[in-house]
Amino acid sequence: MADKKELLRLVGNMQQLAYVRPITFEEGRARGMRAFEVKNGALKFSVMADKCLDLTDVSFGGHNVSFLAKPGLMGRNHFDTNGAEALRSIMGGMLFTCGLENICAPCKVDGKDFPMHGRIRTTPAEHVSADARWVGDDYILTVSGTMREAELFGENLTLHRTITTCYGEKSICIEDEITNEGFRREPMMLLYHINVGYPLLCEDSEILIPTRRVTPRDEAAKSKLAHWNRMEAPLDNEPEYVFLHEMAADPKGNTFAAVLNRRLGIGLKVDYNVRELPYFMQWKSIASGDYVLGLEPANSSVYGKLHHMEENSLHEIEPLATEHKKLVLTFLSGGDLDALRRKAEETKLD
Repeated sequence: MADKKELLRLVGNMQQLAYVRPITFEEGRARGMRAFEVKNGALKFSVMADKCLDLTDVSFGGHNVSFLAKPGLMGRNHFDTNGAEALRSIMGGMLFTCGLENICAPCKVDGKDFPMHGRIRTTPAEHVSADARWVGDDYILTVSGTMREAELFGENLTLHRTITTCYGEKSICIEDEITNEGFRREPMMLLYHINVGYPLLCEDSEILIPTRRVTPRDEAAKSKLAHWNRMEAPLDNEPEYVFLHEMAADPKGNTFAAVLNRRLGIGLKVDYNVRELPYFMQWKSIASGDYVLGLEPANSSVYGKLHHMEENSLHEIEPLATEHKKLVLTFLSGGDLDALRRKAEETKLD
Protein backbone atom coordinates (compact mmCIF):
# COMPACT_ATOMS: atom_id res chain seq x y z
CA MET A 1 0.00 0.00 0.00
CA ALA A 2 1.17 3.52 -0.73
CA ASP A 3 2.47 5.57 2.21
CA LYS A 4 0.81 8.76 3.47
CA LYS A 5 2.63 11.11 1.12
CA GLU A 6 1.94 8.98 -1.93
CA LEU A 7 -1.72 8.52 -1.00
CA LEU A 8 -2.21 12.27 -0.73
CA ARG A 9 -0.71 12.62 -4.20
CA LEU A 10 -3.25 10.15 -5.57
CA VAL A 11 -6.52 11.38 -4.00
CA GLY A 12 -8.18 14.72 -3.55
CA ASN A 13 -9.84 13.68 -0.28
CA MET A 14 -9.26 10.58 1.87
CA GLN A 15 -13.02 9.95 1.87
CA GLN A 16 -12.42 8.57 -1.60
CA LEU A 17 -10.85 5.58 0.19
CA ALA A 18 -12.02 5.62 3.80
CA TYR A 19 -14.68 7.39 5.86
CA VAL A 20 -17.06 7.36 8.83
CA ARG A 21 -20.49 8.80 7.96
CA PRO A 22 -23.50 9.24 10.26
CA ILE A 23 -26.74 7.90 8.83
CA THR A 24 -30.36 7.62 9.99
CA PHE A 25 -32.77 4.94 8.81
CA GLU A 26 -35.97 6.29 7.29
CA GLU A 27 -38.45 3.43 6.98
CA GLY A 28 -39.95 0.36 8.59
CA ARG A 29 -39.14 -0.71 12.12
CA ALA A 30 -35.66 0.82 11.80
CA ARG A 31 -37.11 4.30 11.21
CA GLY A 32 -35.20 6.92 13.20
CA MET A 33 -32.38 4.57 14.22
CA ARG A 34 -28.96 6.24 14.15
CA ALA A 35 -25.89 4.50 12.80
CA PHE A 36 -22.47 5.07 11.27
CA GLU A 37 -21.38 3.75 7.90
CA VAL A 38 -17.66 2.95 7.84
CA LYS A 39 -15.55 2.32 4.76
CA ASN A 40 -11.94 1.16 4.93
CA GLY A 41 -10.95 0.24 1.40
CA ALA A 42 -12.36 -3.23 0.69
CA LEU A 43 -13.81 -3.45 4.21
CA LYS A 44 -17.22 -1.89 4.86
CA PHE A 45 -19.40 -2.07 7.96
CA SER A 46 -22.14 -0.31 9.90
CA VAL A 47 -22.14 0.59 13.61
CA MET A 48 -25.54 0.93 15.32
CA ALA A 49 -25.42 4.02 17.55
CA ASP A 50 -28.86 3.17 18.97
CA LYS A 51 -28.07 -0.49 19.62
CA CYS A 52 -24.95 -0.77 21.80
CA LEU A 53 -22.60 0.35 18.99
CA ASP A 54 -22.91 -3.19 17.64
CA LEU A 55 -21.95 -4.12 14.07
CA THR A 56 -24.64 -5.02 11.54
CA ASP A 57 -23.84 -5.49 7.87
CA VAL A 58 -20.18 -6.22 7.12
CA SER A 59 -18.67 -6.90 3.72
CA PHE A 60 -15.12 -7.57 2.61
CA GLY A 61 -13.87 -7.51 -0.96
CA GLY A 62 -17.45 -7.19 -2.20
CA HIS A 63 -18.64 -10.30 -0.33
CA ASN A 64 -21.12 -10.21 2.54
CA VAL A 65 -19.74 -11.68 5.76
CA SER A 66 -22.50 -11.09 8.32
CA PHE A 67 -25.94 -12.57 9.07
CA LEU A 68 -29.24 -10.68 9.13
CA ALA A 69 -32.08 -12.47 10.93
CA LYS A 70 -35.68 -12.59 9.70
CA PRO A 71 -36.86 -9.64 11.86
CA GLY A 72 -34.40 -7.43 9.95
CA LEU A 73 -33.20 -3.99 10.99
CA MET A 74 -35.18 -2.36 13.76
CA GLY A 75 -34.87 0.07 16.63
CA ARG A 76 -35.66 -0.69 20.25
CA ASN A 77 -39.22 -1.91 20.93
CA HIS A 78 -41.30 -3.67 23.57
CA PHE A 79 -40.08 -7.12 22.55
CA ASP A 80 -36.60 -6.35 23.84
CA THR A 81 -37.41 -6.75 27.51
CA ASN A 82 -40.14 -9.35 27.34
CA GLY A 83 -38.55 -12.73 28.04
CA ALA A 84 -38.17 -15.08 25.08
CA GLU A 85 -40.00 -12.63 22.79
CA ALA A 86 -36.57 -11.08 22.27
CA LEU A 87 -36.41 -13.54 19.37
CA ARG A 88 -38.66 -11.07 17.55
CA SER A 89 -36.10 -8.29 17.88
CA ILE A 90 -32.78 -10.10 17.46
CA MET A 91 -31.64 -8.91 14.07
CA GLY A 92 -28.30 -10.68 14.17
CA GLY A 93 -25.70 -8.58 12.44
CA MET A 94 -21.98 -9.19 12.58
CA LEU A 95 -22.02 -8.62 16.34
CA PHE A 96 -24.63 -8.14 19.00
CA THR A 97 -23.56 -7.80 22.61
CA CYS A 98 -25.30 -9.90 25.27
CA GLY A 99 -25.46 -8.85 28.94
CA LEU A 100 -24.91 -7.22 31.28
CA GLU A 101 -27.11 -8.95 33.87
CA ASN A 102 -28.04 -11.96 31.79
CA ILE A 103 -27.01 -13.90 28.71
CA CYS A 104 -28.76 -16.69 26.79
CA ALA A 105 -32.14 -17.96 28.06
CA PRO A 106 -34.54 -15.63 29.89
CA CYS A 107 -35.08 -16.26 33.58
CA LYS A 108 -36.67 -14.85 36.72
CA VAL A 109 -34.82 -14.31 40.01
CA ASP A 110 -36.61 -13.09 43.14
CA GLY A 111 -39.50 -11.88 41.01
CA LYS A 112 -37.27 -9.90 38.63
CA ASP A 113 -37.31 -10.73 34.93
CA PHE A 114 -34.10 -11.07 32.95
CA PRO A 115 -34.77 -11.13 29.19
CA MET A 116 -33.10 -13.34 26.63
CA HIS A 117 -29.49 -12.21 26.06
CA GLY A 118 -29.98 -9.23 28.37
CA ARG A 119 -30.79 -5.57 27.79
CA ILE A 120 -27.49 -4.03 26.72
CA ARG A 121 -27.79 -5.12 23.09
CA THR A 122 -30.64 -2.67 22.48
CA THR A 123 -29.36 0.18 24.65
CA PRO A 124 -28.65 3.40 22.73
CA ALA A 125 -25.18 4.89 23.10
CA GLU A 126 -24.53 8.23 24.80
CA HIS A 127 -21.61 10.62 24.27
CA VAL A 128 -21.13 9.17 20.81
CA SER A 129 -18.22 10.37 18.72
CA ALA A 130 -16.81 9.43 15.33
CA ASP A 131 -13.56 10.45 13.72
CA ALA A 132 -11.37 9.79 10.70
CA ARG A 133 -7.93 11.41 10.68
CA TRP A 134 -4.22 10.95 10.25
CA VAL A 135 -2.35 9.87 13.36
CA GLY A 136 1.25 10.00 12.29
CA ASP A 137 1.42 7.90 9.13
CA ASP A 138 -1.81 5.99 9.88
CA TYR A 139 -5.29 7.01 8.79
CA ILE A 140 -7.46 5.94 11.74
CA LEU A 141 -11.26 5.60 11.74
CA THR A 142 -12.96 5.49 15.15
CA VAL A 143 -16.46 5.29 16.64
CA SER A 144 -16.98 5.39 20.41
CA GLY A 145 -19.70 5.84 23.00
CA THR A 146 -21.13 4.65 26.30
CA MET A 147 -24.13 2.47 27.13
CA ARG A 148 -25.69 2.42 30.59
CA GLU A 149 -27.67 -0.42 32.19
CA ALA A 150 -29.24 0.93 35.35
CA GLU A 151 -32.29 0.76 37.60
CA LEU A 152 -33.58 2.95 40.43
CA PHE A 153 -32.38 1.24 43.64
CA GLY A 154 -30.65 -1.33 41.41
CA GLU A 155 -27.56 -1.79 39.29
CA ASN A 156 -25.58 1.02 37.65
CA LEU A 157 -23.31 -0.50 35.01
CA THR A 158 -21.73 1.23 32.02
CA LEU A 159 -20.09 -0.18 28.92
CA HIS A 160 -17.78 2.22 27.09
CA ARG A 161 -16.91 0.96 23.60
CA THR A 162 -14.28 2.09 21.12
CA ILE A 163 -14.28 0.66 17.58
CA THR A 164 -11.17 1.28 15.51
CA THR A 165 -9.98 0.40 12.03
CA CYS A 166 -6.90 1.65 10.17
CA TYR A 167 -6.83 2.30 6.43
CA GLY A 168 -4.86 -0.38 4.63
CA GLU A 169 -5.43 -2.95 7.35
CA LYS A 170 -8.12 -5.63 7.23
CA SER A 171 -9.32 -5.60 10.81
CA ILE A 172 -11.84 -4.07 13.22
CA CYS A 173 -10.75 -3.65 16.84
CA ILE A 174 -13.45 -3.53 19.54
CA GLU A 175 -12.35 -2.41 23.01
CA ASP A 176 -14.82 -2.37 25.89
CA GLU A 177 -14.60 -1.01 29.42
CA ILE A 178 -17.33 -2.25 31.75
CA THR A 179 -17.61 -0.21 34.95
CA ASN A 180 -19.71 -0.69 38.06
CA GLU A 181 -20.64 2.88 39.00
CA GLY A 182 -22.69 1.62 41.93
CA PHE A 183 -21.73 0.87 45.51
CA ARG A 184 -22.43 -2.84 45.71
CA ARG A 185 -21.12 -5.90 43.91
CA GLU A 186 -23.14 -6.67 40.82
CA PRO A 187 -23.48 -9.74 38.59
CA MET A 188 -21.86 -9.00 35.24
CA MET A 189 -22.42 -11.43 32.39
CA LEU A 190 -21.07 -10.73 28.92
CA LEU A 191 -21.19 -12.61 25.62
CA TYR A 192 -20.08 -11.40 22.20
CA HIS A 193 -22.49 -12.92 19.66
CA ILE A 194 -20.53 -12.84 16.37
CA ASN A 195 -22.70 -14.05 13.50
CA VAL A 196 -21.29 -15.26 10.18
CA GLY A 197 -23.60 -15.46 7.16
CA TYR A 198 -23.78 -16.34 3.47
CA PRO A 199 -21.82 -16.24 1.18
CA LEU A 200 -18.78 -16.48 3.47
CA LEU A 201 -20.76 -19.18 5.23
CA CYS A 202 -21.83 -22.07 3.02
CA GLU A 203 -21.40 -25.84 2.79
CA ASP A 204 -17.86 -25.28 1.47
CA SER A 205 -16.84 -23.29 4.54
CA GLU A 206 -14.34 -24.55 7.09
CA ILE A 207 -14.82 -23.81 10.79
CA LEU A 208 -11.41 -23.42 12.41
CA ILE A 209 -11.37 -23.45 16.22
CA PRO A 210 -8.25 -24.55 18.18
CA THR A 211 -10.26 -26.52 20.71
CA ARG A 212 -9.01 -29.00 23.31
CA ARG A 213 -12.46 -30.42 23.97
CA VAL A 214 -15.90 -30.02 22.42
CA THR A 215 -19.04 -30.56 24.51
CA PRO A 216 -22.55 -30.59 23.00
CA ARG A 217 -25.08 -28.46 24.86
CA ASP A 218 -27.91 -30.98 24.57
CA GLU A 219 -29.03 -34.18 22.87
CA ALA A 220 -29.67 -32.42 19.56
CA ALA A 221 -26.10 -31.14 19.45
CA LYS A 222 -24.76 -34.51 20.63
CA SER A 223 -26.20 -36.15 17.52
CA LYS A 224 -24.15 -33.74 15.35
CA LEU A 225 -20.95 -33.70 17.38
CA ALA A 226 -18.90 -35.39 14.64
CA HIS A 227 -19.76 -32.50 12.29
CA TRP A 228 -19.19 -29.52 14.57
CA ASN A 229 -16.43 -28.09 12.36
CA ARG A 230 -18.22 -28.00 9.02
CA MET A 231 -21.39 -26.53 7.55
CA GLU A 232 -23.92 -28.53 5.60
CA ALA A 233 -26.37 -27.26 2.98
CA PRO A 234 -29.54 -25.70 4.44
CA LEU A 235 -32.25 -28.12 5.65
CA ASP A 236 -35.88 -27.18 6.23
CA ASN A 237 -36.95 -26.97 9.89
CA GLU A 238 -33.60 -28.16 11.24
CA PRO A 239 -32.97 -27.42 14.96
CA GLU A 240 -30.08 -25.28 16.15
CA TYR A 241 -26.91 -26.87 17.58
CA VAL A 242 -24.68 -25.39 20.27
CA PHE A 243 -21.21 -26.65 21.17
CA LEU A 244 -19.06 -25.58 24.12
CA HIS A 245 -15.31 -25.41 23.50
CA GLU A 246 -12.39 -25.64 25.87
CA MET A 247 -10.04 -23.38 23.93
CA ALA A 248 -6.33 -23.83 23.43
CA ALA A 249 -4.37 -20.58 23.82
CA ASP A 250 -0.83 -19.27 23.81
CA PRO A 251 1.04 -18.64 27.11
CA LYS A 252 -0.48 -15.15 27.33
CA GLY A 253 -4.03 -16.46 26.89
CA ASN A 254 -4.50 -15.32 23.29
CA THR A 255 -6.64 -17.49 21.04
CA PHE A 256 -8.96 -17.22 18.04
CA ALA A 257 -11.80 -18.75 16.05
CA ALA A 258 -12.30 -18.50 12.31
CA VAL A 259 -14.41 -19.33 9.28
CA LEU A 260 -12.64 -19.89 5.95
CA ASN A 261 -14.11 -20.10 2.46
CA ARG A 262 -11.58 -21.39 -0.06
CA ARG A 263 -13.90 -21.00 -3.03
CA LEU A 264 -14.24 -17.26 -2.38
CA GLY A 265 -10.68 -16.99 -1.10
CA ILE A 266 -11.71 -15.10 2.04
CA GLY A 267 -12.17 -15.73 5.74
CA LEU A 268 -12.91 -14.16 9.11
CA LYS A 269 -10.78 -14.56 12.24
CA VAL A 270 -11.84 -13.46 15.73
CA ASP A 271 -8.98 -12.88 18.19
CA TYR A 272 -9.56 -12.58 21.93
CA ASN A 273 -8.02 -13.55 25.29
CA VAL A 274 -9.29 -16.43 27.40
CA ARG A 275 -8.28 -14.64 30.61
CA GLU A 276 -10.84 -11.95 29.80
CA LEU A 277 -13.40 -14.31 28.23
CA PRO A 278 -12.90 -17.87 29.53
CA TYR A 279 -15.96 -19.41 27.82
CA PHE A 280 -16.47 -20.04 24.12
CA MET A 281 -19.68 -21.27 22.50
CA GLN A 282 -20.32 -22.18 18.88
CA TRP A 283 -23.87 -21.70 17.61
CA LYS A 284 -24.59 -23.59 14.41
CA SER A 285 -27.86 -23.33 12.52
CA ILE A 286 -28.28 -24.97 9.12
CA ALA A 287 -32.03 -24.36 9.07
CA SER A 288 -33.37 -22.92 5.83
CA GLY A 289 -33.82 -19.17 6.30
CA ASP A 290 -31.85 -19.24 9.58
CA TYR A 291 -28.48 -20.22 8.11
CA VAL A 292 -25.83 -18.86 10.45
CA LEU A 293 -22.76 -19.68 12.49
CA GLY A 294 -22.21 -17.93 15.82
CA LEU A 295 -18.73 -17.55 17.33
CA GLU A 296 -19.31 -16.55 20.95
CA PRO A 297 -16.52 -15.69 23.41
CA ALA A 298 -17.98 -14.93 26.84
CA ASN A 299 -17.28 -14.54 30.54
CA SER A 300 -20.15 -16.90 31.39
CA SER A 301 -21.62 -20.18 30.19
CA VAL A 302 -24.40 -20.74 27.66
CA TYR A 303 -26.34 -22.42 30.48
CA GLY A 304 -27.07 -18.94 31.81
CA LYS A 305 -27.67 -17.04 35.01
CA LEU A 306 -29.55 -19.68 37.00
CA HIS A 307 -26.85 -22.27 36.24
CA HIS A 308 -24.12 -20.01 37.61
CA MET A 309 -26.19 -19.16 40.66
CA GLU A 310 -26.72 -22.84 41.41
CA GLU A 311 -22.99 -23.52 40.91
CA ASN A 312 -22.01 -20.46 42.98
CA SER A 313 -19.94 -19.28 40.00
CA LEU A 314 -21.81 -16.14 38.90
CA HIS A 315 -19.29 -13.54 37.76
CA GLU A 316 -19.51 -10.29 39.73
CA ILE A 317 -17.88 -6.88 39.41
CA GLU A 318 -16.82 -4.92 42.50
CA PRO A 319 -18.12 -1.40 43.27
CA LEU A 320 -16.40 1.27 41.14
CA ALA A 321 -14.30 -1.40 39.42
CA THR A 322 -13.65 -1.59 35.67
CA GLU A 323 -13.05 -4.64 33.49
CA HIS A 324 -11.46 -4.46 30.04
CA LYS A 325 -12.32 -6.69 27.06
CA LYS A 326 -10.86 -6.70 23.56
CA LEU A 327 -11.88 -8.40 20.31
CA VAL A 328 -10.23 -8.10 16.92
CA LEU A 329 -12.08 -9.17 13.78
CA THR A 330 -9.60 -9.76 10.94
CA PHE A 331 -10.69 -10.41 7.37
CA LEU A 332 -8.50 -12.87 5.49
CA SER A 333 -7.64 -13.36 1.85
CA GLY A 334 -5.21 -15.34 -0.30
CA GLY A 335 -2.35 -16.92 1.62
CA ASP A 336 -3.83 -15.80 4.94
CA LEU A 337 -6.07 -18.87 4.93
CA ASP A 338 -3.26 -21.45 4.83
CA ALA A 339 -1.21 -19.47 7.34
CA LEU A 340 -4.10 -19.50 9.80
CA ARG A 341 -4.65 -23.22 9.39
CA ARG A 342 -1.00 -23.81 10.33
CA LYS A 343 -1.37 -21.51 13.32
CA ALA A 344 -4.41 -23.46 14.51
CA GLU A 345 -2.46 -26.71 14.48
CA GLU A 346 0.45 -25.12 16.35
CA THR A 347 -1.90 -23.64 18.97
CA LYS A 348 -3.54 -27.01 19.65
CA LEU A 349 -0.11 -28.63 20.07
CA ASP A 350 1.24 -26.05 22.54
